[in-house]
Amino acid sequence: MEYNTETVKSIAEQFAKMIKEALNEQQQSEEGRTTIAEIETGMREGLRQIGLQAVGILLSSLQTTPESEIECECGGRLHYQRVRPTTVISVFGRATYERAYYAGCSCKKGKAPLDEAYGLEPGAVTSGLGALLALAGIEFSFESSPKWLAKYLLFEVSENTVRSETEKMGKLQEKQEKEQIKRSQEENYLQERQRDTGKVVTRLYGSMDAAKVRIEPRPKKGEMPEKDEEWRDMKVLSWYEVEAVPPAQRTKRHRKKVARDQLALRAKNMRYYCDIIEAHEFGKLLWASGCAVNADKVSELIFLGDGAAWIWKLVSYYYPTAIQIVDWYHAEEHLEKVAASAFQEGSVRNTWLETVAQFLWEGQVEDVICACHSLTDVCPAAHEAVTYFTNNIDRMRYDQFRAAAYMIGSGTIESACKQIVTHRLKVSGAQWEVPGAVQTAKARAVWLSNDWQSLCDLRAALPLAI
Repeated sequence: MEYNTETVKSIAEQFAKMIKEALNEQQQSEEGRTTIAEIETGMREGLRQIGLQAVGILLSSLQTTPESEIECECGGRLHYQRVRPTTVISVFGRATYERAYYAGCSCKKGKAPLDEAYGLEPGAVTSGLGALLALAGIEFSFESSPKWLAKYLLFEVSENTVRSETEKMGKLQEKQEKEQIKRSQEENYLQERQRDTGKVVTRLYGSMDAAKVRIEPRPKKGEMPEKDEEWRDMKVLSWYEVEAVPPAQRTKRHRKKVARDQLALRAKNMRYYCDIIEAHEFGKLLWASGCAVNADKVSELIFLGDGAAWIWKLVSYYYPTAIQIVDWYHAEEHLEKVAASAFQEGSVRNTWLETVAQFLWEGQVEDVICACHSLTDVCPAAHEAVTYFTNNIDRMRYDQFRAAAYMIGSGTIESACKQIVTHRLKVSGAQWEVPGAVQTAKARAVWLSNDWQSLCDLRAALPLAI
């Protein structure tokens, strides 16, 4: 919406005059000087009250002259009853307006066309407020969100309302993903994609990982809990591009990489997906979301991850030509564990670790395996390391990957797990059932993907409850 500058100025002048009069009255009755913070808070409250009245007046004014009867969804006829007042919870608070109401059909259902035209549901929050509540719900615990919101909205909402609106956004994303998965398995869609000559990036990265979420089913009133809490894997996927970090923007970590003959790279245009499902089901989301970013069309598709077998099994199945890279830092950690277990003397330990880590850095994985194998008689951790490096030998040619200017660290997906799971789902006192955890995480993933407006648009277009 755009507003006439002169009209806005005129209203602002009237509002400032109103605030000044209120200040004069307050200063005459109270001792001390009013602070700018108090003035700002007072102005915000005044604007909220004006907005609240304006919403009601505006919605009522949108009601045209009622027709005597209209068609019902069932095919029958609805008859005009009267102008009926109702209330919705807007971004300014509870707003009351009047609109024509129809009833009298044999199906026993009533209808208010104005409500349907603007996506309003009596007694419920508007889509605009719903999006704001969901933003709080994906950032803070449902318990603490109302306190935070009250400072911004200047009116109170309940914990359950925040939870409901947050999960509603997650359900919308769930629905989108299911439709995306279904479409990605249809032959016509796949053929159409092949004919599409739209923009395709030259190099694209994908990463997957999992983080634990505590699931603690809450029994209904009067029921005994069926089982104790359990930890479930929230699988997380990220698609992203990579760019070089300019010298002026390099952090200490970036400078260390450059000093070690490694490019300073960072991820950009990240898109995140997540779910608590089995790996083979997550693979469907991997493929469907990959279609959305043309992962199957790029010249170079690179996947980064740790040594988890489920990750590489899915990558090999859906993107068999992709370049697979085990995160350098995970690989190096395996060597650190072997060194710490095998050598008591610090100097010997450090010398061994430095030598073998250099083998790994140069892509000489066979030499790394031999070095670990020689310690298997005295070090149980060496057995695990031999298996780990043998299983991932072709994913650790770090000399080749660096020469091709590939990113070799999976920090992007580890950050995603922290932002989506640790930051929100593991807050103190959080209790989750699977649907709530998944929906909250999916909504947060959309926000972190900078695609929040798409969910807001879907939320605004939701049909009214029956």
